[in-house]
Parts: sequence; structure tokens; C-alpha cells
Amino acid sequence: MKVAISTLGCRVNIYDTEIMISALKEDDFEVVSYDEFADVYCINTCTVTNTSDKKSRQFISKCKKINPKAIIAMVGCYPQVSKDEVSEIKDVNIILGNRFKGQLPYYIRLFLETGKQVIKVDDNILRNISFEDRSIRTLKDKHRAFIKIQDGCNKFCTYCIIPFARGGVCSKEPRKIFDEVRSLVSNGYKEVVLTGINTTSYGDDLGIDINLVSLIELLDEIDGLERIRVGSVDPEFFTTEIVERMSKIKKLMPHFHLSLQSGCDSVLKRMRRKYDISLYKRVVEDLRREIEDVSITTDIIVGFPGETDDEFNETYNFLKNIKLQDMHVFKYSKRNGTKAAEMENQVDVHIKEKRSKSLIDLNKLNKIDFQKKYLGQTLDVLYCTELSDNNGVYGYTKNYIKVVLNDEKKYLGKIVSTRIVDLENDHLIGQALK
Repeated sequence: MKVAISTLGCRVNIYDTEIMISALKEDDFEVVSYDEFADVYCINTCTVTNTSDKKSRQFISKCKKINPKAIIAMVGCYPQVSKDEVSEIKDVNIILGNRFKGQLPYYIRLFLETGKQVIKVDDNILRNISFEDRSIRTLKDKHRAFIKIQDGCNKFCTYCIIPFARGGVCSKEPRKIFDEVRSLVSNGYKEVVLTGINTTSYGDDLGIDINLVSLIELLDEIDGLERIRVGSVDPEFFTTEIVERMSKIKKLMPHFHLSLQSGCDSVLKRMRRKYDISLYKRVVEDLRREIEDVSITTDIIVGFPGETDDEFNETYNFLKNIKLQDMHVFKYSKRNGTKAAEMENQVDVHIKEKRSKSLIDLNKLNKIDFQKKYLGQTLDVLYCTELSDNNGVYGYTKNYIKVVLNDEKKYLGKIVSTRIVDLENDHLIGQALK
């Protein structure tokens, strides 16, 4: 029986999909691409915004056009927070919450036996439970691996539905992470990216003396592992001592996606974030002082409820002065079930569009300024992806700058000394040193 999985949303979902793929293969299912004919189509959903839910529903019709008789499974965050709504969607046969994704093969067989809609969702997801004990040894990407080290979040930011979709913080035991990474390295992986819903909360629930930094220090000892990266991190985690410790970890790459969301304290307060812009600035200064060639990127939300012109200008000026290397700019989108969706003074869509464009234009300037200093330099690049339009590849420097190597497919999966010869749009052009 053929099963196809479509993955929406974050890196944690990407990892969860790999867990499902492993479970399916172990149970003798054939896994195919989601745009191919399959007997079962599984949608690993995202529910960050109402638009995310809509995308999940739209995918069903695409699957039915390929195979009108296909079984449809909808799993993950959307059914976790909207079980009743999902159960009413036409053609959905299997509905699984986040804690049951790894058991997808069992529930497919259960549906085949009974012919009745299967619903398995933990209605008490907010309780703090243990981390789902599953690991992987191989992934689709053969060169860098995303490793889920924790799940859940305890912060309840006013714009975010994720705690209700993922539950409270639960962390994977450090020894199991160590063994998983070591196994991946033995299968040829050179780089791991540690990811989670709230990565900097790693270890909070374990009852032992370990946090994200101690975990990275442990993984740094694995022979054959060449690069360690971390996913999005919260600024309040970074004391001066933690920055100093990180600066001494040889395999930790000098790139941090440091969450900001707004450069205005009053907006951050309405978002219920746990820091202010003075703390954020201090962390950026510490990282730049202690870690050579560090790259700092971030996420920004514009048009949060009540955001005035003056508040947006504070954000704009803060970002103009601090000059981060890259920003992902999002226009605030309502998510039913969050405090922010109920707030007064929702910002007009045209104002959000204008503010978004201003920050995107600023980001282009900051990004070019950061990247152009590497022209003529020689950098180590891990080439991990083939280009679709020629025989070339692209990959990333230690500080996560994208480098394209044209007509050199033979370097895929290798860390190559590369001379930077040009700057084009959002990436550098390299020339491999023979």
C-alpha cells in the first residue's frame, strides 16, 4: 500500500514527518511523493494562522483529484486544536493529534478493518508529559539532519496557539539525543540542526542539571560530526556566561536565529514576550563580541493589534540601527483561540502591507551589506542541495550564508573550500578551490 505525506509548517513538523516515514516503512508501507498516486494521503498540518488551516483543507481536494478513492489522514496541530471541526471535513478518514503521529501505520490498518472514521487526539495536551521516545537514523536530506530535542511551550504569547497544539515543555533525554546524532553521523551526516517548539527551554522538565548549552557541549564530543546548529532561540536565555560558553564550542556554527517579533517595548508587552529591546540589544552585542563572524537573523511581526505608526517607527529604527543579517517579516494574521485575536484596534491590511514592505526593503540593504564583505574571501561551505535548473549545488557557510556553485554537482554532500566571486540577489556565487 502506498502512502504519501504532505508537510506544512515548521522544522519540528519536518522531523515528525520523518518519524512517520520510518514507522510506515517498518510496517511494510511504500512511501511515495505527495504529488504521486497513493492509497493514503497524510497531511501533517500547521495551525499557526487561520490561513494554515485553510491550506490543510485545500490539500484534500488535490489528493482526491489524483486518487478519488484515497484514504485521507489529517494529523498534527490543526486536529489537535480543532478536533470537532476537522471531523466534519468531507473525506477525512483518520484524525490524529500530535502525540499519535508516530502510530500512523496502526491507525491506517484500523480504518481499513473497520471502515469507520478514526479519531485519536489527546484532549489534555496542556499537561506536561514525557517526550515521545522515537528516533531516526536516516532522512531525505542526506547531508544535514534536523533533530527534535524538545516539544511544547509554556509561554502563552498572546498571538500564538502553539501551546494548545503542542502542550507543555517536554525534552528528550540527552543520552538518547547523543545516540541519535552519533547514529546519523555514522550514516554520513555532517551537520545537525537542533530544533524544537521552544528550543531554549530544553531540559526544564528533566529534573537534571542540563540545558541547551550543556547538550551542545555533549554533542561537540561526537567524532565525525562537523557542524552543530540550533533553531530559533529566545533572547532571555542568553546570559553573558552562556554566550561565553557557546563561544568555546568548536562545532557550534556562528549563526543564531534570535527571536524578536517587535522592536518596540509596548508591543512586546502586549505580545506577552519575556524581554525588552534593551535586553535584546545586549544579547546581540555579546554575541558579536564573543563569537567571530557571527550572523544573527530574526522574525518580525508587523501590524500586531494596536500597533501605531509611532510604535512601528520604533521597530523600524531599532532594526535600522542594530543591522541584523536577515529578517523574516510577517504581517500579523488572526488566529482564533488566541488573546490577540480578541484585541481591539486590529490594524488595517493595507497598513500592514506598507509596513511589511518597509522592513523588507530595509532587510535587503542590511543583507547585502553583510554579504558583500565576503567577496574575494575563501569560505568553507557544506553543499547540501542540488540546483533544479543546472548541474550545480548550493549550501551554507558556517554563519549560514547561502552560496551557489554552478556546474559542480560533484561537490554535493561535501564541505568545500570556496572562493566567493560574486553577489547575486540573496546569495553568494562561489568557485570551488581544487
